This record gives sequence, structure tokens and C-alpha cells, in this order.
Amino acid sequence: MADYREQRPCNKFCFKLGKTAAECYEMLKTAFGEQAMGRFQTFQWFSRFKAGSISIDDDEGSGRPVSSSTPEMIERVRQIIREDRRRTIDEVSMLVGISHGTCHKILTEDLKMRHVASKFVPRLLSVDQKQQRLDVCLELKENAANDTTFLSNVITGDETWV
Repeated sequence: MADYREQRPCNKFCFKLGKTAAECYEMLKTAFGEQAMGRFQTFQWFSRFKAGSISIDDDEGSGRPVSSSTPEMIERVRQIIREDRRRTIDEVSMLVGISHGTCHKILTEDLKMRHVASKFVPRLLSVDQKQQRLDVCLELKENAANDTTFLSNVITGDETWV
């Protein structure tokens, strides 16, 4: 984005000389070429001068927008989802006190979760889940080694008849 602060005094000068915004815009294009302030911006500055503003500085803004994606907020959302994975984004955002969009961003980008079958699940397995799966597999391997009839008890296929 170009910085047009050096062109603002030119706008004010043209306004004080009684030039129109269109004339001023043409003069800016001649003086600055492709780096000139846009037509809309030129007309906006003329409107401000007509309204009595004499400053060529930007209006004071409210500052940087407050972000709700703080580490504390991310942890609160994580705890709420761990308590009940079937909560909706609206429910979580109301419990935590943040917007729907911020809550969605925390769940998808920060916590790397996605919505599956009406509950939030991690995209990747956690360390605890990996360890649990490893323990189960080792136990099954040990059972298969110790009990020769173990594999004959395993049922595969469609279980709708149960």
C-alpha cells in the first residue's frame, strides 16, 4: 500500500486556492504519475476540508484490534472441548465469551481439530492416544503368541447380525 502523506498538503493547498477536487486530482497525476493518490481519496480529503477539518493527519483509530486468540483462551477452549466433544462452535463461543469466527479459528488452526460426526476430533493423534494404541497392539500380539486359539476367536466382516 502506497504512502500518500506527502500528497495531503498538496490537496490542502489546492483546496485553499479554490481548485475543485477533479482539478486537484489531475494535478496530482501530473506531479506524481502512477504514485498519485486515487481519485476517491482526493475527493475524500476535499470533503474533509469542506467540513472544516484543517488537519492533514489520519484520524485517531481505536488502535490494534483486540485478539481473542491468546494462549489462555486457547487452553479454555481446549478444556471445554475435552469435557464434551459434541459441543457446537456457538456453545463453546458463548461459554468462553468470544466470537463464532474466533472460536472456529482456535479449533481449526490452533488446536488442529475438525468437525466429524457431530463432535470435534484432533486431526492427528495425541501422544497419549498413540501410546494407548501401541499398548493395545502389544497386548494383542502377546495374546496371539501365548494362546494358539486366539486368532480363531477373532470375528471379521459384517457384524450387523449380532
